[in-house]
Amino acid sequence: MGAPLELTSTIAPGALANRVPGVQPMMPVVRRTRVLDSPVALVETLTCAGAGRPAPSEGFSPDFQVCLPVRGLFVWHVGADDVVGEANQVLFVSGGEDFRLSGPLPGGYSELIVTPDPEILAEIASSTDLAIHPLFRRRSRRADPHLQRLRAEMLRWVACPDRDERAGEELVLTVLRSALGAGTIAPQPSSSTRRLIRRTKEFLEAHLAASLRLRDVARAVGASPAYLTDVFRRIEGVPLHQYVIQLRLARALVELPHCNDLTTLAFDLGFSSHSHFAAVFHRAFGCTPSAFRRQHARR
Repeated sequence: MGAPLELTSTIAPGALANRVPGVQPMMPVVRRTRVLDSPVALVETLTCAGAGRPAPSEGFSPDFQVCLPVRGLFVWHVGADDVVGEANQVLFVSGGEDFRLSGPLPGGYSELIVTPDPEILAEIASSTDLAIHPLFRRRSRRADPHLQRLRAEMLRWVACPDRDERAGEELVLTVLRSALGAGTIAPQPSSSTRRLIRRTKEFLEAHLAASLRLRDVARAVGASPAYLTDVFRRIEGVPLHQYVIQLRLARALVELPHCNDLTTLAFDLGFSSHSHFAAVFHRAFGCTPSAFRRQHARR
């Protein structure tokens, strides 16, 4: 495969937004790189440098896409929905919809964007009309550890200077099957519940490494601890504390390939010690952080 196409520029509203729910008019630098362009899918990486909260950008997506946020947080406003994009989520973009996007938090964000061939996507989704598919109607679902590990495999493939196109295509198909796989999809919550979940995710992302008590989180988002834990478990499918751990592990998957000090990384992610980090990581992904780092170390 030839050298990837890289674009680094100042983006005006709507420019380049036809592919990605994630371009900011006030973001000074947006790097968008095409890493695979095959009959199976177009795969792009997008990185936005962020500082504060710029005015929402507007855009339009003509294609059905599956987006995998890697780090950071943004809010995707589409239809009547405000969808949080962060590393514990996978996003489903319906073609033909206008959208706005606000954020990100300080530090920016990055994501992988997959635009599959429509026939292939319909086959994997087992749907002839993707517009009525429950995931594209819901717009997001939680990315479990298996899908997060697959996302890390994609990042490893992207970082390889002599990456093989066929291997990339197979990996993309595996990711799509996992993202669209059968599973329980929680009913769409009310607008007030969605706002509560959104505030909670924003607070957790902004305080990812902090040692937070449940009462602190509940007070910050304007809910009682009992109500928040009940609603969050029902909507996200996991307890609140487990969601935080999964966010930290998702960040670890991104940082490990170029990390020199695992103990420092453990503390930076909010774990109490290196051994605690290693044990939690092993339970989630079946290997130690050091073994993962050796396997995925970037050249």
